[in-house]
Amino acid sequence: MSDIKKQKDFLKNKAFKKFIKSKWYPGIFQWPVALVFAFIVYELIAGPTDAHDNFGTAGTWVLWWPLLPILLLLFGRFWCIVCPFGLLNDVVQKFVGNNKPVPKFLRKYGIWIIDATFLMITWSDHVWGVVENPRGSGILLLMITTAVIFSGALFERRTWCRYLCFLGGLSGNYSRAGMVELRGTPEVCKNCKTSTCYKGTSEVPGCPMFEFPKTMDSSAECNLCGNCVKNCPNDSIRISPRTPTKELWDIKKPKIEVAFLAIVIMGIVFVQNITMLNIWGQLLHSLENILGTTNYYITFTVTFFIAMLIPVVLLLLTGLIAKKFNKASIMENFARFGYAVIPLDLAGHIAHNLFHLLAEGKSVIYTAMELFKVSSHGASTALLSSPTIQVLQYIIIVLGTIGSIYTAYRIAKSSQNKETLLGTSIVYTILMVLLAVANIVLFSIPMAMRM
Repeated sequence: MSDIKKQKDFLKNKAFKKFIKSKWYPGIFQWPVALVFAFIVYELIAGPTDAHDNFGTAGTWVLWWPLLPILLLLFGRFWCIVCPFGLLNDVVQKFVGNNKPVPKFLRKYGIWIIDATFLMITWSDHVWGVVENPRGSGILLLMITTAVIFSGALFERRTWCRYLCFLGGLSGNYSRAGMVELRGTPEVCKNCKTSTCYKGTSEVPGCPMFEFPKTMDSSAECNLCGNCVKNCPNDSIRISPRTPTKELWDIKKPKIEVAFLAIVIMGIVFVQNITMLNIWGQLLHSLENILGTTNYYITFTVTFFIAMLIPVVLLLLTGLIAKKFNKASIMENFARFGYAVIPLDLAGHIAHNLFHLLAEGKSVIYTAMELFKVSSHGASTALLSSPTIQVLQYIIIVLGTIGSIYTAYRIAKSSQNKETLLGTSIVYTILMVLLAVANIVLFSIPMAMRM
């Protein structure tokens, strides 16, 4: 109880608490974002066919996508309550929802479906050029919109967001390293007999993400919708700042599927970097000679598979070596210490997309001007110089590496004695440094622009 009392609680601020409990939250954020989203989809489908001239492309891939991991770090899954797909799910559910229970296979394998979908979309982007093709981006968003409508019409709460959204797994992982948490106060919750925080009331629905704040110990699935704050009769809910990565230090039941997503995200960052390097053409030509084919579907698929496989194999090998110290099985080490990769994942994602945001950021302004027939052709899109962006990328990678090394140390400390702690920590420190060096090498090579 003493630790909880020491924690700052944003809900102690009367104005903030009143806002969260008001009828305006979260709609005041949701509807403006939904309107912008609708316009962006329209631009992608009906606007200029050249990505350089399309506001939808710039708004989606130069502004929103780079800002997303930063938002997840600062505010957890707050984006998920603002997300227009979540709002669409709620609206569909309100009018035509059947509210069927989530199928058992989704509860059991949802995260694996999310992992597979995330990999498939990343692969298809490079093979079919979704990002560089406004129509491709628009079709992707419309396909997701259709899937959300079906999910909202069939299943209860936000089944889509929890078990099917390909960004849900990414958001959940990054939110574990985030700086904000929502929790119930155990000493207050233990005497509560209502469970309205989960079930809801006649005025306010229950938790849309199937979370029970009374026992919740992770921010991975909490979208800060505020329903539990409104429904709790005992003011038990608190929203508090926390040290980044803190939640990762003592995961009670580590899951292989979460660790797998964490390590393949590292591979995805490698792919995103490699295919944007100015030397990618030379690398591709060499690979064509080795494989004996110029078919890009084949050459990229091989590149993609290798990039995913390398970090997975490294984590497995590290688990094998760590086994000599901590006596855990390889898969136990894989599941537990896969979470330690998340801070470096987050850093790599931010660093990669920082290039787009800072080297191409003005394209958002220029494409918006084009909507009003104001030409900006030939103008530089850069907000900062390339050397400055590279320095920022290096700093972010170093911070992420420190976060991953410390997280691995805390994971080892929470489950081992002092005799095995040092060996295990050193083994995973070497892994994090290797992954960090790979990132830094890739960021040191000039990258091609998207816009």
